[in-house]
Amino acid sequence: MKLSAIPTTVRTTCPYCGVGCGVNAQVGQDGAIAIAGDVAHPASQGRLCVKGSALGETLGNHGRLLAPMVREDGKPRGTLREASWDEALDKVAQGFARVIAEHGPEAVALYVSGQLLTEDYYVANKFMKGYVGSANIDTNSRLCMSSAVAGHKRAFGEDVVPGNYEDFELADLIVLVGSNAAWCHPTLYQRIARAKQERPELKVVVIDPRRTATCDIADLHLPVKPGTDVWLFDGLFGHLAGHAADEGFVDAHTTGLADALDAAAKAGSPADVARTCRVDPRDLERFYDLFANTEKVVTAFTMGVNQSTSGADKVNAIINCHLITGRIGRPGMGPFSLTGQPNAMGGREVGGLANMLAAHMDLDDAAQRAALQDFWGSPRVADKPGLKAVDLFRAIEEGKVKAVWIMATNPLVSLPDADQARRALEKCELVVASDIVLGTDTNEAAHVLLPALGWGEKDGTVTNSERCISRQRAFLSAPGSARADWDIICDVARRMGYAGFEFTSAHEIFDEHARLSGWKNGTDGQRRRVFDIKGLAGMTRADYDALDPVQWPVRTPGEATARLFGDGHFAHGDGRARFVPTVPRAPAYLPGGDYPLVLNTGRVRDQWHTMTRTGRSQKLAEHVPEPFIDMHPQDALLCGVKAGELARVTSDWGAVVARVQHGGGIARGSVFMPIHWSGQTASDARVGTVVNPAVDPVSGEPEFKHTPVRIEPFGVTWYGFILSRTELPLREAANWTRIQGKDFIRYELAGRKPFADAAAWTRRLLDVHDEDADWIEVEDKNGGMVRAAHLVDGRIESCLFVAQRADLPARAWLASMFDKDKLEPADRISLLAGRAKEKGFDAGPTVCSCFGVGRKTIEIAIRQNNLCDAAAVTACTKAGGNCGSCIPEIRSLLAEAQVAEA
Repeated sequence: MKLSAIPTTVRTTCPYCGVGCGVNAQVGQDGAIAIAGDVAHPASQGRLCVKGSALGETLGNHGRLLAPMVREDGKPRGTLREASWDEALDKVAQGFARVIAEHGPEAVALYVSGQLLTEDYYVANKFMKGYVGSANIDTNSRLCMSSAVAGHKRAFGEDVVPGNYEDFELADLIVLVGSNAAWCHPTLYQRIARAKQERPELKVVVIDPRRTATCDIADLHLPVKPGTDVWLFDGLFGHLAGHAADEGFVDAHTTGLADALDAAAKAGSPADVARTCRVDPRDLERFYDLFANTEKVVTAFTMGVNQSTSGADKVNAIINCHLITGRIGRPGMGPFSLTGQPNAMGGREVGGLANMLAAHMDLDDAAQRAALQDFWGSPRVADKPGLKAVDLFRAIEEGKVKAVWIMATNPLVSLPDADQARRALEKCELVVASDIVLGTDTNEAAHVLLPALGWGEKDGTVTNSERCISRQRAFLSAPGSARADWDIICDVARRMGYAGFEFTSAHEIFDEHARLSGWKNGTDGQRRRVFDIKGLAGMTRADYDALDPVQWPVRTPGEATARLFGDGHFAHGDGRARFVPTVPRAPAYLPGGDYPLVLNTGRVRDQWHTMTRTGRSQKLAEHVPEPFIDMHPQDALLCGVKAGELARVTSDWGAVVARVQHGGGIARGSVFMPIHWSGQTASDARVGTVVNPAVDPVSGEPEFKHTPVRIEPFGVTWYGFILSRTELPLREAANWTRIQGKDFIRYELAGRKPFADAAAWTRRLLDVHDEDADWIEVEDKNGGMVRAAHLVDGRIESCLFVAQRADLPARAWLASMFDKDKLEPADRISLLAGRAKEKGFDAGPTVCSCFGVGRKTIEIAIRQNNLCDAAAVTACTKAGGNCGSCIPEIRSLLAEAQVAEA
């Protein structure tokens, strides 16, 4: 990695979740990257979660895509060779032009990402909708935020989040729906936790089928049956109509109440709702009364609401409850959509979804299409919605879309029915991928690979969940020949003969984006759009470089807008909000027969998306090192699977394998799996292959939270693990997971074939072919155990432990062997014995990743020091003293210790 020419600390923004935390980055003289929170950033006020704190560990050029590459034989998985930019971009431009000429603009598509900066997104949207003339540009935000977009547009007339993060501190009741904020939006969750600590009268209700870490601060947890959110909020809506309606607000500022109440009545009485949702009627009544009797209510929702075939209705059912009480747009109240990616909202601002236009213009409005075409001076503007993500990949497989350009995302892992997406790309005439890494499932199917800039190298803006525009600034030089995404798109556009792509900087693009937001906005008989940042137009390059975080709309220079709709004026033409009828309906596929359980998917605390970034960090690997299936012990018993052993999860769409665990937070009938593992990090854990492809009819968002599955044993004859300084082929393993260590790679593996010749077998596993290699090995044939190690110049190169049972030696002391330049004779004996030469301390599974504090360390500290609260544990062990993400787990350990003592 080259050192930046910028010698000072650079203020930038985190590339992970939609909280949009501020980051201070500094490159040392030795090339080390120092990362700290930016105390001046309003979103995070100096705090970072463990993922943000570990950003420095994820940088570097290992595994990077550093030059354009093309497939020599033009086939997926064919031989890749390095190419010049001219050759690669000519191939892209000529391929797209040929397909358009032969089959029309609907035969090409772009599939982009909330990882792009707003400037990248803007150029991509302009290229497709204004010059190619097709709206076939969709984004992985379709998979997480499109139900919120649809709900906002139906209710408000525009995709707008009314409030800001300060409302969480001003509220008297916070309702978190389908949101494990403690793990998925940690710094915002810590803001809520601090507010509750300072003001105990603040109530928190968590609505989630699982008992997650977020429930740690909950006054009430409603473990609703998966898929029943509309019943719950329709019941609340009816309750509020009789107990807390703001009739003045409703009469003056809304329409459609009667129809919405008629639809909500189908949910039945509160007793009916409690039965449907499988919650205690007394808890339901308590929630309804809390909501009715509390003026300042914030209802925050995320993937548990959005990722559903009734996701848009779930969003509108929540919004209806705020509209009928007039609790919107004022301090401490309102519905609040928490976005999943750093620039999911920025992408929506520029029309990154297939059913939107730039600057919140409407695709189905001829006058706004004409206004956009006039501003761009483009030959055309798409006049009908394009293909949404799931439909796009179906169209590729059917041959209707013949060329696709994928940017900054990994759909062969993240899409539902992911094997269908693989089949689609394998049939596609031209697949182009812009990426920062070479090895992904998607890139294996690409004909052309284009090296893009990554975080720390990119320059532009992102918009977080509270409409706050922040700068991402470069502090590293471009590696290899990597280029900005906007620059690559502009180059292709020019090669296709399109004008309007002469941008030379992100600043120029942002200025055009800002000017467009005010273009014919509320003039010439057009609707006044809420999204308006014309006050940021005309900035100099220096002003753009120094831009501080600012919430839109920004209609005049120096303006910022904390809240919207507080005056009761909404974005529909008549200025009124709409109550949207939300009739309860079941998920698309219900459990039963061969598939008796419901699969729910989501994130874990320390990983992100498909791990192309976080998977590089040893610190982040330690909390949850392997893919898992979390299930109730009674369900496990019925399925014939055991905790700690492997099991197969099968649906109508595919199957995956992972290790069974009993986390204690899941009800019978449901199972949970994380989304992060790909073909590069596990042999068989792409959970997208199992997820059903049903989508919401309004938003097109897939139902990631409700897939019928069955679980059965994954029979193996041995379990093992390897620590190795180099990558290994693992040909002998039936199942494996790759985990990043400090100076090594760790593989957890299992196999079915018994090994007859242990010496030859272990050498094959460790890829050692030199007969004279420094090799130590021991085998217990009766116990089915083998241990082996390969040394080079007295330094451990790799080691292997295999047994018939899953309970193998602790990995920590073995990892310490890789710190040594040369092993002592006693160390060799320890390797053969399978235990440290001196009885050492096993800290147990990592709880606090920031400081590397294990579960056993915390348990002993609690017991020996009679610790009673999380603050005391932090003072004693440092655990929980940085980002606070592990505090819920610390409190669980405290509770377990109290139970044990009692």
